[in-house]
Amino acid sequence: MAYPSRPVRRALPEFAGTATSRPSPELLERLSKFVVAEYAAGRSLREIAELTDRSFSAVRNVLDRAGVRRRGVGAVIARSDSPQDAV
Repeated sequence: MAYPSRPVRRALPEFAGTATSRPSPELLERLSKFVVAEYAAGRSLREIAELTDRSFSAVRNVLDRAGVRRRGVGAVIARSDSPQDAV
């Protein structure tokens, strides 16, 4: 059984095509605020990279410069409080 394909996100208009140019300080500030806010809201680095037209590494670097502690790798472990799980 094949896995369904993941959705491909298009870059937001304000960030589309700005990765290859020398962005202004104002754009870098908006980018940084957006990346930090979206990461705090639970988006993955890959999702943010697609939305901002940046690479995975560029997004990671933005978070590092902002002093954001990154989450661990992998999906969140689902926990059950069922008594059967305690056995």
